[in-house]
Amino acid sequence: MAQYNPEIIVGSPPCQDFSSAGKRNEGLGRANLTLTFAEIVTRVSPQWFVMENVDRIEKSKILTQAKQIFKSHGYGLTGKVINSCYCGVPQTRKRYFLIGKMNEEDDFLIDEINDNLSSQPLTVFDYMGKELDIEYYYRHPRSYQRRAIFSIYEPSPTIRGVNRPVPKTYRQHPGDACYLHEKLRPLTTSERSYIQTFPKDFIFAGTKSNLEQMIGNAVPVNLARYVGQCILNYELKKGKKITYRQLQLFS
Repeated sequence: MAQYNPEIIVGSPPCQDFSSAGKRNEGLGRANLTLTFAEIVTRVSPQWFVMENVDRIEKSKILTQAKQIFKSHGYGLTGKVINSCYCGVPQTRKRYFLIGKMNEEDDFLIDEINDNLSSQPLTVFDYMGKELDIEYYYRHPRSYQRRAIFSIYEPSPTIRGVNRPVPKTYRQHPGDACYLHEKLRPLTTSERSYIQTFPKDFIFAGTKSNLEQMIGNAVPVNLARYVGQCILNYELKKGKKITYRQLQLFS
């Protein structure tokens, strides 16, 4: 990677060891890939890096170790949990971002991130209007202690890697947005991708189960754009001239 002399490296180490969907066991080994990412960044030494993960990583020992690696190589760090619904995504999805820049003070980007967040959460209706032919939909819960029926007039819950129909045994939860009825359905694969803010002409390839997993694991497009725009704004305010070039990594 160093031969390409990148100005920024962006990565999202596997998060199952930290996530609420995983077993939250840092000893399983996948969490160590966070340290591997830190080692890759510090060997290449780009001006910038961005690391994304689930919000629970904030409390992990692995993150503390990764930060120490970055700091020892001269990076100033900005860490922030960002809720996607304030960044142009119609979904409540909290993700942790660690953004580093060589030879900067810590928290250098925090004002840029905070000042540009929306004052109101984006709802599904705000984003999609009347494109959905439904007002309520089913999202299979991790536990039946949680509600499963949501309205388009609120942000979607976190899009997950599983998408199941309403079970015949489902019992009404007091927090459900409407009463259970026969026309209630889950969102389609395409609808879920729209809520992840993939463009409508984006071409997915794979089996249905693979697509559901791929969409559920993705960083929402508009959230990634938001973070990238904050970095760009910071550079522009510093008076840096921005140029773009496309690298061919594979022949």
